[in-house]
Amino acid sequence: MTAREKLLPLLEEKGADCALLLDEVSIRWLTRFAASDGAAVVDRTGVRLLVDPRYYAAAKDAAAARLLPADVHPEPFTGGLLAALASLTDRKVLVDSGRLTVRTAERLRGLLSGGELLFCDDVCGPSRRVKADYELDCIRRAQRITDGAFEHILGFIRPGVTETEVAAELEYFCRRNGADGMAFETIAVSGKKSAYPHGVPGDVALTENAFLTMDFGARVDGYCSDMTRTVVLGRATDEMKHIYQTVLDAQEKAIAAVRGGVLCSEVDAAARSHIDENGYAGLFGHSTGHSLGLEIHERPAFSAVCDENIGPGTVMTVEPGIYVEGLGGVRIEDMVLVTKTGCEDLTDSPKALIEL
Repeated sequence: MTAREKLLPLLEEKGADCALLLDEVSIRWLTRFAASDGAAVVDRTGVRLLVDPRYYAAAKDAAAARLLPADVHPEPFTGGLLAALASLTDRKVLVDSGRLTVRTAERLRGLLSGGELLFCDDVCGPSRRVKADYELDCIRRAQRITDGAFEHILGFIRPGVTETEVAAELEYFCRRNGADGMAFETIAVSGKKSAYPHGVPGDVALTENAFLTMDFGARVDGYCSDMTRTVVLGRATDEMKHIYQTVLDAQEKAIAAVRGGVLCSEVDAAARSHIDENGYAGLFGHSTGHSLGLEIHERPAFSAVCDENIGPGTVMTVEPGIYVEGLGGVRIEDMVLVTKTGCEDLTDSPKALIEL
């Protein structure tokens, strides 16, 4: 089933003649083509991929090489995007209210003189949750690169190296080994800064005998991977070892709880209750995980307030952590593919405490 075919029931439900998608993520999911200026018009006959002339030759070549779904038809627009949408004048057009500016909505209303603008929050989101084979292949390839980067960085870390250099080396390895780029800004923070879940690498030497947390992921054909590993440059104290083992056990309990149909909040509770029971209540301040694909954070999330059931075919992260101000923090993160009876861990990097 193509991405377009997944959207047809929504068009029927909303009484729409077509859907108009203007954001890069939705367009890429529908067409497998990346363009920063364009639109996709989806109806029962196919997908019109409207692109700026700067992208048309590439889109046409991709279609000829069968890199685009067969129901995607590239078209250039030269008189502005609105002019290219003139054929929609008398149609009922569904748009994504969560990805549309007020200004664009007003201009579209002016265009649809004989039609109607219909709104829906997150038009493609529900259909994007269950990953197709092509998407899973991209995610697996991205994670293989990410695993390779972690193995490489273990031989790079040494006294005198800075957080910025660690981040740069991870990114260089990923690029050199086939990544389009990084899935998000790489985190590499050590010592007291490792207690910042989204700390920013700095031009300072790694703290010895302290935690070094690295959160990073490669991107392949637009699809993200996401992994966190925490290591120690030097030797860990008994307290550090206890924190690390508590996080590792919490992650294993959460992964064991993942299966098709489970409530997202139940997976979060599996990790959070273990951390709380081991003396670190209040020191795990984020959700246990999130879905990902073309975006690094997609719906749903393994959080205490998410009452959604997770479906087979969804890719999720599992990433509990403990963050102690003044000491440092530990986070361990894997990606898993949800199945009917459990999950498949897509991450191969070792998780036992590593002292370098």
